[in-house]
Amino acid sequence: MNLPLLYAASGLTGLWGIAHLFATGEVVAGFSDPTPDNRHIITMEWIVEGVALVSLAAFVLVATLIEPQSALASAVFAVAAGTLLVLALVSLFTGFRVGFFPYKLCPFIFVVSAALIVWGVWW
Repeated sequence: MNLPLLYAASGLTGLWGIAHLFATGEVVAGFSDPTPDNRHIITMEWIVEGVALVSLAAFVLVATLIEPQSALASAVFAVAAGTLLVLALVSLFTGFRVGFFPYKLCPFIFVVSAALIVWGVWW
């Protein structure tokens, strides 16, 4: 068990989630004349992704702080890594195809965070 890798995964994931939350207004404003419904949907989705990332980071952090070698912590780590890999795949086929550079970072950040969890727990 390599606790610094787990803390790094939690930090990276959490910071990226916070970045999503702070960027929400600018992202929504970047769309040219969306309908009110679409503006609400875009806002909701950006907030949801930010909250999901911050939550994943918090789960990993709490599991690492309390009892990192327990079966429950292992399950938390596995679910968090799996979720990050799914988000990386979704981001690869969506945001990665957008011209705005920060969108292209999502798949890499998610894969790196998942890898840090896997390496921190099982190597």
